[in-house]
Amino acid sequence: MTTPTLPPRFTPFLPVRSIALACLALAMLLAAGPDARADDHEFQAGAAMRVITPNPLLPVSGGMGRPEPATETRGELTARALVFRKGGESVAIVSLDLLGFPSVLCDRVRAKVDRIPAENILIGVTHTHSAPDCYAFPDGQGGHTADLDYLDTVCNRAAEAVNAAIDQLRPARLRVATGEAAERIAFNYYAPALYDRRMSILQAVDPEGAAIATLVNYAVHPEVLGNGLGILSPDLIGPFCERVEETVGGLALFMNGAQGGMVTADNRDMDAKGDPLAARWPGIQTWDECLRIGHLMADEALRILGDAPEQADPALECHAEDVTFPVESEDLWNVVLYSPLDYPRNEADRSVTSRINLVNLGNAQILTIPGEAMPNVGFYLKRKMRGEHNLLFGLTNDAFGYILARVDFQSFPRYDYVSRVCLGEMTGEILMEAALGLVDRASPINENQEQAHHDD
Repeated sequence: MTTPTLPPRFTPFLPVRSIALACLALAMLLAAGPDARADDHEFQAGAAMRVITPNPLLPVSGGMGRPEPATETRGELTARALVFRKGGESVAIVSLDLLGFPSVLCDRVRAKVDRIPAENILIGVTHTHSAPDCYAFPDGQGGHTADLDYLDTVCNRAAEAVNAAIDQLRPARLRVATGEAAERIAFNYYAPALYDRRMSILQAVDPEGAAIATLVNYAVHPEVLGNGLGILSPDLIGPFCERVEETVGGLALFMNGAQGGMVTADNRDMDAKGDPLAARWPGIQTWDECLRIGHLMADEALRILGDAPEQADPALECHAEDVTFPVESEDLWNVVLYSPLDYPRNEADRSVTSRINLVNLGNAQILTIPGEAMPNVGFYLKRKMRGEHNLLFGLTNDAFGYILARVDFQSFPRYDYVSRVCLGEMTGEILMEAALGLVDRASPINENQEQAHHDD
């Protein structure tokens, strides 16, 4: 049987020029990366992590003063990045296993990321007290207490994590939940019951429901080990991240809350002889206690997240504002003046400027705080925010000491230390006014939230 000849219009081959153009278009699409191949208005998420453990080990810092030598490690210090994108808006959240990370270093990281606006990169710390000094505290003898090469390494690896997270962007959905966490994770060393038990969780999942990243926001000092045991460690945050990742997959991140004065890890040995009247018991400073608290925090986060629904098309907006604070503290002004990091400052009126961010993400709202806000400041800000879920990212974009309300500043002996390590009497008032002004200008409003806001 003779095979019929197809007429020219049915020829199954493309002209050579069309083939070349098609190949070129495909190559350009692949080279552009995953974000270019996705729908421009599709919600996306990506996450990545880099290790920032110094090798060889460096002394670890618990605050101003000389760092203590470290001879061993428990877990790795890390830089963890989570990036959200929708349409033309991109936001990066970075969590570093460090005591603090001043704005001058944050800006070094941002300068190495060219695909997200600098003001949309939120950089915070877990506040572990078992990591190297990143403030470069002056030592009073013309030197300082940091390793500048290590600081460069941290900046480079944090930027690598953000850029890798951008490269990992893919279609995502959002899950958000808030609830009260169990006891024996945190307590207030100054007034045991005065702390925020609410824990908020943001989880990005792919269209099949697999976790891309799980971010937990809670207020607690990770200082089970502290800086006096010779151990370099992420403290309880390391076991927390490992537990979340082993349980649900993806990357885990921790962003601290309003943990000032002194919302710390509840490592009290209640079986030891203590002073119930003063609420004082010895602390358990072991890695096993880090495991206990970290695992409990992870389990509570996943319990609270539970059956939280997926938001298939969450809104994403990021707003930023620079806020200027006068510096009354001689200790902090000396850090600003004499650290080799060359902190930005306004010497004419002795002030510093920090950035605050407000992010609207689905039914959640995130507000950043450039230091350690006292619990009552945190409670007040959350009460005035407009999200169904309200998150505070403490020690983010800057790390300028404690933030007290004016009425608490130097008002009683218990707050002597936190008052001395505070920029000044008006720090809390300036922050709250600026933050709530940003909330008012940048919040999506629904009728119930508007009525509650006016009732307050």
